[in-house]
Amino acid sequence: MDYMTLKQAGEKWGISPRMINYYCSAGRIAGAEKMGTVWLIPKDADKPIDGRLKEKRGNLK
Repeated sequence: MDYMTLKQAGEKWGISPRMINYYCSAGRIAGAEKMGTVWLIPKDADKPIDGRLKEKRGNLK
């Protein structure tokens, strides 16, 4: 299986490596494994949904 780093995943998904680190620690990226101090993320992993917003910003009243 091919893996990517936090930086590569951040460039692919358009979010910061720090946020991806949080997602990995929380178990929100399927198949992510920690090798020592480095997270290995499968290249075919899906971007996790950002659960901080309940509604789309354009629909807030």
